This record gives sequence, C-alpha cells and structure tokens, in this order.
Amino acid sequence: MTDDVKRFFHTILKRVTGLNCIIVTDRDGVPLMKVGDDKSVGMIMKPSFHTTFTMATEQSNKLGLGRNRTIISIYTGYQVVQMNKLPLLVTFIGNESCNIGHILALDQQIEVVLDEVKIAVTEA
Repeated sequence: MTDDVKRFFHTILKRVTGLNCIIVTDRDGVPLMKVGDDKSVGMIMKPSFHTTFTMATEQSNKLGLGRNRTIISIYTGYQVVQMNKLPLLVTFIGNESCNIGHILALDQQIEVVLDEVKIAVTEA
C-alpha cells in the first residue's frame, strides 16, 4: 500500500474519538494494512471474523435486500464497523464511546483513497 493511504488512515485514527485500530483486508480476511493498537481485540484480528462479513453480505444480497455496505457490531467494551469496499474490507475497532457516525461520514473519502489499492488487489 502506498504511504498516502497509510497516512490517510493514521489521520482518521487521530480524528475519530475512541477509535483504536483500522484494518484493511482482502475479502478472504488476509490483512493488507493495520493502523493503531490491534492487541486489545484478539478475535477481530482473526481472518475468520472478516470472512464472516463477506458471507453476511452475500446472504443479504440473496434475500433481495441489495448489496450490504456496512455492518456495525457493538460488543462489551468495544464497537466494530466493517465497510464493504470489495474486493477490500475496512474494519474500524473502537471503544464503547467511539463516534460511529464520524466513521460512517468518511465513507466516500475512504472509497476514493482505496481506488488504487483495489486495482492492485484485483490484478494480483
């Protein structure tokens, strides 16, 4: 990934209150980039967690609900926002007071920044 993409996600990490970690993976859950402290939430770091998002997205489409863009999960002590940027998945992990609305408002900016990464992933 380019330094610009990493810098962009570092900036988001600093701007969003309560955000601890951002992970960009491919649709199979293979991590391409991690920004922030990823030690606090072990289960979310496993590829199976990320592939579950892909399966849920495919199932919602089969039900006629359309393409799923985002899943928000709230657990004891932390929150997870997963954005569908196929062939990529962007996962945001924050504490219980993390501003999810702020993360969701960045959707279009994230889409633009990831364009070159998407091309690289599909060509590989």
